[in-house]
Formats: sequence, C-alpha cells, structure tokens
Amino acid sequence: MSRIIVFGAGGRAGRAMVGAARDRGHEVTAVVRDPARHPDLMADSGVRVTAGDVTDADRVAGLMAGHDAAVHAAADLAAPPDVFFPAAARATLAGSRRAGVGRLVVVGLASVLPTADGAPLMDTPDYPREYRDFYLGHAAGTEVLRREGADVDWLVLSPSGDFDHGGTPAGRYRFAPARAASRITCADLALALLDEIERPGHRRVHLGVERC
Repeated sequence: MSRIIVFGAGGRAGRAMVGAARDRGHEVTAVVRDPARHPDLMADSGVRVTAGDVTDADRVAGLMAGHDAAVHAAADLAAPPDVFFPAAARATLAGSRRAGVGRLVVVGLASVLPTADGAPLMDTPDYPREYRDFYLGHAAGTEVLRREGADVDWLVLSPSGDFDHGGTPAGRYRFAPARAASRITCADLALALLDEIERPGHRRVHLGVERC
C-alpha cells in the first residue's frame, strides 16, 4: 500500500484516480481548491481532503510530504494556460524534490501528443483550432518537465484522442500514438496512471493511452 496525493481531485480524471487508488487499498490525499464544494470526497473516510493550489510550490511541497507518489490532474480554466501549466509543472517538480516523492504522474493532453507520423495532433488537418492557446499551455508545462525534471521520476499520460465520458470502462487499456478518433474513459486512464505508480514502466516521456 502506498500513500498517493492527487492534485485536481475534484475533476473527472482526478476523481477517477482517487477511486482507483482507493479500490486498490492505497491511502489517498485529495487536493482541491475548495473542499466544501466536494462533499462526496469529504464523505469518504478513507480519503483525506485538503485545500491547495498546485502552482504554489511551498504549499505543494508541504502537502506532498509523507507521500510515495503524486498525481497532477489539475487545470484552472480561469488562468492563462501559458502561465498555469508551466507554474504547476515547476511547483510539482520542486515539491517532489523537497518532499522526497518517488513518482510524479501528470494527466496530459492528446492535442500535444505526436501522431504515428510524428506531428502533434493539434497540427493535423481538421483538428479544432479554437482552443489552441490551451493546447500550447499544456505543451509548455510538459516542456518544463522535460527541461527541468531530469532528477525527478515523472511521466505524462493522456488520452490518445479524447475522453469518453459516457462510455463503460473496459478495465484495460493500451499505449498508442495520438489519433483524433481514439477514446478512453477516465476510469481506464486512471488504471494506467495507477499501474505506472505501482509498477513504473515509463519515465520522463508523454504517452497516449486508449481503450483496447
């Protein structure tokens, strides 16, 4: 059993991660901006719920202390993406170092994942352009991990295409390059995240995951 801290535990991917970790018997700390907005998390006696800002390095380090692994699944849609995601990457890297956390797993974005041809998904024909600033913000956060995280055991996992929010979890997954039509449920992505915490097989890369 490990102690796992999940930043962004109020979102869909974060909640799925909390549930998957609890199902496997891990101790979980769920970090959200406002615990009062998440009574269901508060009601689970096996989950410690606390307030925190994933871009605050001092707060992140304090919350990470005593944990074996950390998951960053947070997003702030009110903040400029090119500010939020790099700041969160720096804070979680710094927190991992200071707290001695052994594994940092980040929920990424398929838009910046390479396709089988090597081009980022966001640069393929007919891919939506209206959220490009958000895509580039995610890319900037991952670049911080690559450039500044050589001493931290980090991994970015994302859907290979998009989440299937209404689908039935398959209980399995496979790694795959970016593909616009690819789908995976939040629950199945959480399995991949948890597997990479329990039995790390990939390090310091961004990988896509899809249903199989």
